[in-house]
Amino acid sequence: MKSKILHAIDDPQPGLPLVRKDQAVDHRVIAAQKTMLNAIRLCISVAGFEAEKQLYAELGIDAGHWSRIMRGEAHFPVDKLLRLMDLCGNEVPLLWLAHARNYDMASLRLRECELERQLRESREEAAALRRALIQPVVA
Repeated sequence: MKSKILHAIDDPQPGLPLVRKDQAVDHRVIAAQKTMLNAIRLCISVAGFEAEKQLYAELGIDAGHWSRIMRGEAHFPVDKLLRLMDLCGNEVPLLWLAHARNYDMASLRLRECELERQLRESREEAAALRRALIQPVVA
């Protein structure tokens, strides 16, 4: 029986990166999903993959298991949820879960990354230096 998973060396022309650009999804649409599976389906739908095969192969999920997941007969692997959101370019499952636990989706925000922290600190330092230059020196 031949494996359904292609190895990189078997493919002379590797595909383009699958990660989609960040996509905003209306919170009302997310809140309307009744289950996590529906949220996962919405996440994938918004990403607009032409073939889900690209997606489940990239996630390392077998085609048969993927079919069972999409029919609701198996569970999506929790440890692959972050990668799914990265590939799809949206946070629909995360936001759905927050909403299901009675959190306000609109008030969630990303933590500051290292580069953003450095930029903020540089701006604060520049502002402090401007204030120091403007204020008269008291002797």
